Amino acid sequence: MWAALFGLAIAATAGRAADTLKLAVGAPGNWDTCIPAAGERAGIFRKHGLELELLYTQGGGETLQAVISGSVDIGIAAGTGGVIGAFAKGAPLRIIAAGVTGASDLYWYVPANSPIQSFPDVAGKTVAYSTNGASTHITLLALLKHYNVRARPIAAGAGGITLTQAMSGQIDVGWASPPIGLDALRDRKIRLIARGSEVPATGDQTVRVHVVNANVLKARPDVIDRFVQAYREAYGFLYDEPAAPRYFSELSKVSEKLAVEIRDRFLPRDAMQPDRVSGIDATMADAIEFKVLAAPLSRSQIDNLIRIPPRR
Repeated sequence: MWAALFGLAIAATAGRAADTLKLAVGAPGNWDTCIPAAGERAGIFRKHGLELELLYTQGGGETLQAVISGSVDIGIAAGTGGVIGAFAKGAPLRIIAAGVTGASDLYWYVPANSPIQSFPDVAGKTVAYSTNGASTHITLLALLKHYNVRARPIAAGAGGITLTQAMSGQIDVGWASPPIGLDALRDRKIRLIARGSEVPATGDQTVRVHVVNANVLKARPDVIDRFVQAYREAYGFLYDEPAAPRYFSELSKVSEKLAVEIRDRFLPRDAMQPDRVSGIDATMADAIEFKVLAAPLSRSQIDNLIRIPPRR
């Protein structure tokens, strides 16, 4: 299948220059953020006449700022609440695909020798999230509310950097998303104390989305349309192609066995469905409560924000 796909990619791009898109990608090395890189390696984006320039960020908040500033065209895995809040303030953003629905991949942990035994014990402690407005930020605030505890949320950056800070004692509680931390969990160097899925309301909420700068969408609608078509194809490749775990293994430097576990246990196909942004009313309610959004968007504003191209 791979040989045939690559042949199609070469044939499709022969005789015309590919259009280049700059992407800011949050949480490098994660299953949900690897789709552009894996799809590019598989020749899928070239088949659609696209070349991708990937810039990796420390999290969804940083990704969002890169898109708003125009430094990149598209942002991968920005927190939905942060996107809505920025859009309401006039930021030039449009949602072009859903990223992850539910928060089952996010978890919080402590070093094995920590006195913290469960999430309610984090009262008064420093608890990490990636960047302001990211899905880790909103999910952490929801966890604190769910367990009715007061802690000190800290923007610690990407999962790998956060692990270093947690193990060195710079922060009390770290956050991660697979594959970050799974080896440490297995070797009992860290202990898991909470998962994002423990907040009941997050189950049907799309917590991360992919966004485009509105000016880019207006100027290059065909290019963005082709990106989304290619993204859908790359998403299908990750779940249908037997070789896909190898691609993730090479990108993230983990074993193929672990790649399969991440896919099946933490981010099954339905959680990554790109065509549906769900739970938008609940997301707005959370964003208002956590002071990311002043008031709910109107239906016309939501329709203007969510611009997922139809399937071709």
